[in-house]
Amino acid sequence: MADQRSVDQRHGIVDQRHGGGEVRHAGEDSKRYLQEKSPPASKAVAVVMLFPVGGILLALSGLTLAGTVIGLVVTTPLFVIFSPVLVPAAIVVGLAVAGFLSSGAFGLTAVTSLAWIVNYLRGGRGAEDVRDLGSSMHEQMEHVKRRMAEAAGHVGQKTKDAGQGIQSKAAHEGGAGRN
Repeated sequence: MADQRSVDQRHGIVDQRHGGGEVRHAGEDSKRYLQEKSPPASKAVAVVMLFPVGGILLALSGLTLAGTVIGLVVTTPLFVIFSPVLVPAAIVVGLAVAGFLSSGAFGLTAVTSLAWIVNYLRGGRGAEDVRDLGSSMHEQMEHVKRRMAEAAGHVGQKTKDAGQGIQSKAAHEGGAGRN
């Protein structure tokens, strides 16, 4: 009774904190704890599906970068030896650029996927919020359209004012030149 609970051999745990004799089984506390602390099934599925994708893309990024560097190391002496032949040099440079760009794209995709997983697990913007993103995007587009219409109207008014100013100035100078 020092910790305000006593163990009943036949029924499990008797809770005496509130003066009652509420009987709970010992496994109920651990089940409730696991249900409260475990992630929902959607988050578990997201990790199971997206973590390997991010890992594979990161591995592809590394392999592509390594292949590109090895290709440059092998082809650079050939480029020096056969420098008069520019077509192979252009092909090598093109392949090197393509290799670096694809390596960067794979790496960026992998890091973005992993960051999304971490953000999703922390409770940030997840799959549920993506539906809300569409309506938010629609509101932003409407706001942009209104602002563009206001700006176009403002520019149109300024242009009209400038045109009228030029016409009045031309009429004033034209009338003064005749006198």
